[in-house]
Amino acid sequence: MSWNRRHLLTLEELSLAEIDQIHSVATAFKKVLGRSVKKIPALRGKTIINLFLEPSTRTRMAFDMAAKRLSADVISFDAASSSTTKGETLRDTAENIAALGADMIVLRHNCAGSPLYLSKILGIPVINAGDGSHEHPTQGLLDTFTMRERLGSLKGRRVVILGDILFSRVARSNIHALTKLGANVTLCGPSTLVPHSLESLGVTVSHDLRSALADAEVVMLLRIQHERQTATMFPSLGEYTSMFGLNQTRASWLHPKAIIMHPGPINRGVEIDSSLADGERSVILDQVTNGIAVRMACLYLCAGGAPESVTPVD
Repeated sequence: MSWNRRHLLTLEELSLAEIDQIHSVATAFKKVLGRSVKKIPALRGKTIINLFLEPSTRTRMAFDMAAKRLSADVISFDAASSSTTKGETLRDTAENIAALGADMIVLRHNCAGSPLYLSKILGIPVINAGDGSHEHPTQGLLDTFTMRERLGSLKGRRVVILGDILFSRVARSNIHALTKLGANVTLCGPSTLVPHSLESLGVTVSHDLRSALADAEVVMLLRIQHERQTATMFPSLGEYTSMFGLNQTRASWLHPKAIIMHPGPINRGVEIDSSLADGERSVILDQVTNGIAVRMACLYLCAGGAPESVTPVD
């Protein structure tokens, strides 16, 4: 099928075929990244702006590297030294960027819906790199890409997302992708962070860690999103760790071949023990690596690249 979207705003709106298409193109690009020369001219002459108005390490660097691997020119926006500190609006900032000749904007913003807003007023593609607590589509795509790489088909697979679900854009994007891919998803954590209303998304909600983890084939840990919480959601980090932190004993409840995931940044000793984060079941660094190939696919497709022209390179 051909790719018909100019923007990548949410995983909720993508079809299963579109998710498969992105993963297929990412598979081809990952083979390119395994070569001695990791650069291809797919986006030569294009200028991509990383407009990050929230702090980021992995996502910003992965988009930067992805664009450069495609031979695009990349400018990373420094919010701290920009006119946004003088009160310039998001619209004015983005319209000025477009007027300077940018071909695409990758936006991270603390306001949910901001990428959608820009997509309606700009004449260039917009990619959502995280908008508030709403969605983080490329993270959901790279997470499910990593799962498929390790497990094959996700149909019927038991996946647990554990932690701060209520404030997590990563959780929402993964839920949309995983349910479309046929996985059985369980959300687990304190009742204040994992309300039963989330079951409307087609998932199971549990506050019993042992039953949630029993024979799960994937467990994804999420950090506590303190920066988005307006009230204390549990008594202390120590109590959260004692009840929901993943340690060696609790990891033994998982399926023997289960993989452990985390979108980062990790709070070691809070949501996960260091021995597990660095252990043989962890695919946390695989997620980071796969983030480059998946974002290459997203940039390429939204810039007008033809999916059928991308073939694996030996």
